[in-house]
Amino acid sequence: MSDPERGIAQDSVSRQFFSEMSGHELDRFLEFVSRFMHETEDTLGLNATPRELPVMVQLMRSHLRGRLETPSSLIDASGLPRGTAHRMIEGMIEKGLITKRTRTRSGKTFSLHPSPSAIRHWLDYVRRMKSLLGTAFGLDEETDYFFGASYLSAASIPPLPVMQTKLSLPGGLRILLHADPAFMAMQKVKRQFELHFGTELDVRALSIDRLHQEILDNADRPQSRYDIVTCDVCWMQQLIDRETVQPVDTLDKPDAREFMDFHPEALSTARRGNTLYGIPVQTTPELLIYRTDIFERNGIEPPETLEDMLAAARRLHGSARELNGICWNGARGTPVGTTFMMLMADFGRPVLNLPRMGSGFVDTELDEQHLVPMLNSPEARDAAEFLLELSAYSPVNVLQMSWYERAKCYAEGHAAMAYCYTQILPMVENQPNSPAHGRTGYLPHPSAPGVPRIAPLGGWNICIPSNLKESRLEAARQAARTLTSAAATKLYIENGSLVSSRFSVCNDPLVAHGRAVIATVDKMARIGQLQTWPRPAVPQLTRLVHLLGEEIHMMLLRNKKPAAALRDAQARCEQVMKRKVN
Repeated sequence: MSDPERGIAQDSVSRQFFSEMSGHELDRFLEFVSRFMHETEDTLGLNATPRELPVMVQLMRSHLRGRLETPSSLIDASGLPRGTAHRMIEGMIEKGLITKRTRTRSGKTFSLHPSPSAIRHWLDYVRRMKSLLGTAFGLDEETDYFFGASYLSAASIPPLPVMQTKLSLPGGLRILLHADPAFMAMQKVKRQFELHFGTELDVRALSIDRLHQEILDNADRPQSRYDIVTCDVCWMQQLIDRETVQPVDTLDKPDAREFMDFHPEALSTARRGNTLYGIPVQTTPELLIYRTDIFERNGIEPPETLEDMLAAARRLHGSARELNGICWNGARGTPVGTTFMMLMADFGRPVLNLPRMGSGFVDTELDEQHLVPMLNSPEARDAAEFLLELSAYSPVNVLQMSWYERAKCYAEGHAAMAYCYTQILPMVENQPNSPAHGRTGYLPHPSAPGVPRIAPLGGWNICIPSNLKESRLEAARQAARTLTSAAATKLYIENGSLVSSRFSVCNDPLVAHGRAVIATVDKMARIGQLQTWPRPAVPQLTRLVHLLGEEIHMMLLRNKKPAAALRDAQARCEQVMKRKVN
C-alpha cells in the first residue's frame, strides 16, 4: 500500500472510530490501561505486561492528540534497552501494527502511527472492556456508559453541606460574574453559599465585553479586587499567556479523579498539560433549536444538513402571521463574526489553519503555520453564499440581532428555528407563557454533506487572578472547587439554570426530569459532538472575530460582494494574527 493509500485508509478508520466513540473516551480508556499496568506491577510485584503494550498505548494517545511520534520517542517511552526496543518496534511494523510515514523527500526520517488494523483492534478491545467493566459495576451488557465517568449510576446528588471550618477571607468571598440567566441562578442561592462558606459573598455581575475588560484591568492592579473571576472559554489562552490567571489545580494529584466527572471538552478549555487554569462552571454549546409543533404540523423532519435547514426555513417563512424561518446573530462585529466562524465549521473548515485530529481539529498549543486565517478557502465562500441565502428567510431586523435578541425572537414565537446557546434557554424553558415552551427540540448544528455534526462549545470557567493576595489563595481555591461541585451545579439548575459541566449532574434523576436539553447536551458530550475548535483558543480571537464580523456585515448589507468581503477579511485578519496580544 502506498503512503497516500495508507493515509486514506487510516483516515477512514479514524472517522469510523470517532463516529462510534469520542476521542476523549478512548483517551480515558488508554489512561486507564496505562495506570492499570503500573498499579499491577507496583502493588502485586508482577511484571506480566506485554512489552509492546506501553508502546501501543503511547502511539494511540499521540494519534488522538495530533502529536507526532518517531522511532526515538517510542524507544524512550518503552522503558527497554535501546536495541531491544528498536527490534521490538521493527517487529510491530512487520506485523502491521505500526505504520511508517516518511517525513522528508529523502525518506531517511519518518514518523510512526497506529495502523488501520491496530485502530480496529483497539476499538474492539474497548467495546469488550466496557462490557466487562459495566457488568462488574452492576450494569447489564447492553448498557452504554461513558468510560471513566465518576458516576456510573443515576444516583441523586445530596445537598451541599456546611463546611466544618469557615473560609478565612476577611471582607468575604469576592466574585466577578457574567450577567446571564445561568449565572443569575448563582445570585439566587447566594445565601446558601454564605451559610456553606461561613462568610459573605460580594458578587459583581457585568456584561460580556465589560467583564473581559474588567478582568484585564484587574490584572494591572497591585492586588486583585476579586478572589474568583468567571472567564469565557475563548479568553483562556489570552489570560494564560498574559499570566492574568494562575493555576487552580493539577491533574496529577490523588483526588484529581474527581475532574473525570466533567465533560472532557469543557475541561480541555482550562487545561494545559496537567495544569488547570480554571474549573468549568458552565458548558454552554450552541444548538439549533426548533419548534416541534410547527415542524410536525407541516410534516417537516428535523434538519440534519444545511440544505435541510435552508429548505425548512424557506417553507416556514411567512407560513403563519409574523413567523420567520430562522433567526441568528447578524449584528455587526462579534455577533455575526461568530455566526460566520461557526458556519464555516459546519462546512468542515475552521477559521484558522488548525491541524486535524480524528474527525475534528486541535485548537491549543498551535504553531505559527496553524495561525493563518482560512477566509480564502472554498468552505468560507460556501458559508458566505449560504448566509446570504439564509438571510432571505430571517427577520427583517436580523442584522441587528445578537445573542439575547435572537433568543427573544424565538421565545416570543416569531421564528420556527434559531441558533441559541443553552445558557439563554431559560428564556424559553422557564417561561410557561412562551409559545415555544415545551415545544422546542434541540439539535447539533446541521452540516454540509460528509461533515460531522457538532455543537460549538461556549461556556465559562471559574479562575483565580494571578495577583490575588497570597493569604487568600488557598481559600479561593477551595471556593472554586465548591462553586463548580456537583452539589453546587445541581443547586444552580434547581434555581433556573439549564447548563451543567458534569456527567453526574446530568444523570441525577431530579435534574434530568423535565429538562430535556440537559440530557441532550450530556449525550452530545458522551459521543464527542461538543467541540471548541470553531472558536479557536488563540489570544487574538476577540479582535479576529470582530474584524471578520465587520466585513461579513457589509456583505450582508449588499455593500460588498462575497469575494471582496472575504478577501478584505483575510487581509485584515492576517494582520491581527501577526500581532502579539498584550
